[in-house]
Amino acid sequence: MPRSILHVLRPLLFLLCVALVALVAAGCGNDLAQDPILALSSEEALDEGKRLLETEKFSRARRYLDHAFEAGPNSASGREALLRGADAHYLQGGRTNYIQCEAKYRDFLNRFPTSQRADYAQFQIANCLFQRMERPDRDQQITRQALAAYEELIQLYPTSGHVPEAEQRMVEVFNNLAESEYMVGSFYVRRGLCGAAIKRLAPLEAQHPNFPDKAKLRYQLGVAYRNC
Repeated sequence: MPRSILHVLRPLLFLLCVALVALVAAGCGNDLAQDPILALSSEEALDEGKRLLETEKFSRARRYLDHAFEAGPNSASGREALLRGADAHYLQGGRTNYIQCEAKYRDFLNRFPTSQRADYAQFQIANCLFQRMERPDRDQQITRQALAAYEELIQLYPTSGHVPEAEQRMVEVFNNLAESEYMVGSFYVRRGLCGAAIKRLAPLEAQHPNFPDKAKLRYQLGVAYRNC
């Protein structure tokens, strides 16, 4: 390329670069003006998020807590923000929030498996699943996952202060599973499938000693044996 053309293009390229830098800076400035949260440090955003959480402004709290984590993902404030953000979903409730909070608690455990709050995160994973349990006449996949999550808490963190509450909730989980098995067995009894009914009903009392209505269980089992 002739030098005369280069002399002409260089100033133009320089001006173009300056214009691009100014444009990017203006865009960042506009972002800050539109969302002042971005100007906060991780610690500042965490404090505001916790304050909003205490006043049950869950959606607003999550915006601050998400920024606190993104601004310092490996800092103490970032770790707490990730956990509090999961709490915000859990406390707000609803199926979608329970799914999202489970994901956040699992993310916390994956990132910080040796954290002193790891037992709490595991407990909350189980609670998120517990809140999504279906009725006994519906599919029990989530119920079984909740049971496994509570059992994992007890196995991994046997001295955790959350174990007693987990054990209480496990009774309800077991009862839900037992009632589901009872309903299936009773259906087989009504259909005259006594062998399948006995297979479902016979182990229930031993497997679930706290089954709330043993009388109805024994009655259906007796009917099944009588018909075989």
